Amino acid sequence: MKNASEFTSPPSDYNVIVPDGWFQLPLAPEHRDRGIMALADQQFRGVDNAPHIKKQFMRELQRRAKDAYNVGGTELYISTLTVGQLPLSSSLLISIPGPDEWPKIADPYDLAEHLASKSTTSSEDREKPDASDDPDEPDESRAELDVVTLAAAGKAVRQRRRESPDPSSQLGSTLPNTLVTYYVPIPATKSWLLLNFSTPMDPLADKMVELFDVVAGTLHWD
Repeated sequence: MKNASEFTSPPSDYNVIVPDGWFQLPLAPEHRDRGIMALADQQFRGVDNAPHIKKQFMRELQRRAKDAYNVGGTELYISTLTVGQLPLSSSLLISIPGPDEWPKIADPYDLAEHLASKSTTSSEDREKPDASDDPDEPDESRAELDVVTLAAAGKAVRQRRRESPDPSSQLGSTLPNTLVTYYVPIPATKSWLLLNFSTPMDPLADKMVELFDVVAGTLHWD
């Protein structure tokens, strides 16, 4: 396995190891519906009295898959893991933004500075005199942002933040989402690979993030 610094030409592919129980949902339009049906059948196997919830689940998967595809998504994983009867809801979207959708930045430290300035500007735009100081309130201005080193993939920018829930697209969930994004420069190119992790399991967010970090650490180039 080559380290990122050893590449003098662009890698032909990347690989990441995900846990058993993370379902890979195809994003290409010609394969998407079959994958959505397979995941819905798996999740609702033995449940015959919830057709409305199953249809809502499939509509949400369709929306997420389309959105992912439109932003350069290459892979989308949906967790089907459970602890007892508790589903460990989470997802991973891997994407490669197009050159017109990404700042012309090649260095992780420069990107971290760029993202920090965007977060600060966004926070100032939202600031109001009566803004809540509740530490449990989702607030992107309190995002964690740093440069880390992945074992094989090299330097990357890691961002962790919380965002307000959207019950209409989360099957009624009112818990904040915890998001962890790794921005990884692709060796010998000006492109970036993004690992976008998300979970609505707010009480278990720290444990879920530990899992996300382990998965990100398996990223390597071929």
